[in-house]
Amino acid sequence: MRITLIHALKHSIVPIEASFAKLWPDARLMNLLDDSLSADLARDGGLTEAMTERFLQLGRYAAGTGSDAILFTCSAFGPCIEAVARAHAPMPVLKPNEAMIEQAVTRGRKIGLLSSFPPTLVSMPREFPASIELVPKLADGAMAALDRGDRATHDRLVVEASKDLRDCDLIALAQYSMAPAAEMVAQASGCPVVTTPDSAVLKLKAMLRG
Repeated sequence: MRITLIHALKHSIVPIEASFAKLWPDARLMNLLDDSLSADLARDGGLTEAMTERFLQLGRYAAGTGSDAILFTCSAFGPCIEAVARAHAPMPVLKPNEAMIEQAVTRGRKIGLLSSFPPTLVSMPREFPASIELVPKLADGAMAALDRGDRATHDRLVVEASKDLRDCDLIALAQYSMAPAAEMVAQASGCPVVTTPDSAVLKLKAMLRG
C-alpha cells in the first residue's frame, strides 16, 4: 500500500515514519512538506478559502501519484482536510488526530489537550464529542524551541505544561512532533497519555487491510 503523508511542519516527519516502521513496516510512504502552511495560518489568524484550495491541490497531487490513502499530520487544518476527504471519497483521507480522538474518548471524559502550536487549540476542540470535557493547554515556546533544533527545551516545556493537566483522566498530545515526549509527560503528570502517530497508523492499516 502506498500512503501519502502531508506535513505542514517538518518536525512531524520523523515521529510518523517511526510509527510506520514499528507498526506497518511494509507500507510504502511518500512525504509531501509545505512548511509555509503553518506560517501562513499563523499570519492570517484563521483558515481561508485560499488555504482550502491549497489543501485540495495537495490532495489532487497525492491521488495522481497512485496513493491508496492520505494522512495529514498537521492538526490545525481540520476543515481543509475534510474538504480533501470529500473530494477523494472513498479513498481514506485521515485528519491527523482522528484516530487518537476515537481512542481517547473511550478512555476518559475529562481530557487534557496539550498543544505546542496555538492554532491547534482553535481548530481541534471541535473534533471532540460535545460530551467530553476538554481542558486545552499550550506548551508556550515549545514549537519555537523545536524550530531552533532544541529538542531538550521543547520536551521540558511540554512536560512542564502537562503538570497543569494532572486532574484530567488522560492527556492527548496534539502535535505529531510531541510524541517523543509522551513517556516524560506521563511521568510528570501521572496521567495516561495518547499520541497521534501510532493511532493513525493503526487506523489506516485496519482500513486498507480490512
